[in-house]
Amino acid sequence: MSRIAMPFAAALSLSLSACAPMPPAEGPISGGPGPSEPEQKCNAAAARVTVGKVATAAVVEQARLAAGAQIARTLKPGQMVTMEYHYSRLNIDVDANNVIINVRCG
Repeated sequence: MSRIAMPFAAALSLSLSACAPMPPAEGPISGGPGPSEPEQKCNAAAARVTVGKVATAAVVEQARLAAGAQIARTLKPGQMVTMEYHYSRLNIDVDANNVIINVRCG
């Protein structure tokens, strides 16, 4: 190989080795609950007392607390939303007049 190609080949092999997969970690990873043991779950049935009420900030917070959810979001008719599931989120469906028509977890 030429003098110019040698450093290039060394740099190329070093950069490719950075793409190699890491071996799996031994044992459980500490630092919090895993997917099988959520910190807090949502119970939509407990928040159904808010159905029929206007979704004010206070009522939304009442529903969130009743459900034991970490977060709550209000969903208006036709509103685009993300579809990812979050085990401790309360979804509050409202009608065009901002009246709660349904509560569900996720």
